[in-house]
Amino acid sequence: MRREEVAYLAGVSATWYTWLEQGREVTPSLQVLDSLARTLRLSRVEHVYLLALAGYGPPPPDDDPNPGTVPTPMQRLLDALADYPAMAVAQDWSVLAWNAAYAAVYPNMAAVDAGDRNFLWLLFTDPYLRALIPDWELTSVNNVASFRSAAGTRLDEPPFADVVRRLLRASEAFRTAWESLDIDTMPTRVRLFRHPEVGDLHMEQHILAPSDCPHLRLVTFIPVPASDTAARLRHLLDMKAVQRQQVS
Repeated sequence: MRREEVAYLAGVSATWYTWLEQGREVTPSLQVLDSLARTLRLSRVEHVYLLALAGYGPPPPDDDPNPGTVPTPMQRLLDALADYPAMAVAQDWSVLAWNAAYAAVYPNMAAVDAGDRNFLWLLFTDPYLRALIPDWELTSVNNVASFRSAAGTRLDEPPFADVVRRLLRASEAFRTAWESLDIDTMPTRVRLFRHPEVGDLHMEQHILAPSDCPHLRLVTFIPVPASDTAARLRHLLDMKAVQRQQVS
């Protein structure tokens, strides 16, 4: 396209756009840069780079093109982490996939209805998960603050608003945490899980964002090196494998 065409479609003057191309001292707004990105049909990576040059943060992730699913390569990655519990979570914290190690630690994930398979919902409504987490009071509050932060300006949109509305009706503890209006991130940290079959599991929690799937988060748990968690996890997985063989 000619310069005048780009300027017209982006809603700016041809003179101003010429100055922008020439690197003059102009200060484009976020809205103008977003409009230019759409006009020039920039990829998400190019869009992020353009905003960074002007000192702005990245745009919100695009909507999931295939909601409710994970790409096949991500499922392979989850399965390859055979000894480490891991799950893939959507923007609204719906749990879309997990591996056998995660199922061994938290077997209820596969048992609940797909509509209830949201980690925030389960954290406040599943007694098994509450018993699994000895510091549930602190963890639950931190998760609410992290959910609010991650949702950002989308809190009024479904499905974010849906899970919040359901939890406000179902859980007094959630209502108290939600009304505090706290904002926080979910950092890498050591977690303790008190498993009913193998006892205490000390694990580091890591949350990763795949560059090609910005709408997903990969949550992984690895044994703390100074603990006997790796051996306990291995024993748990062996137990589950034997149980599956007996059922089949």
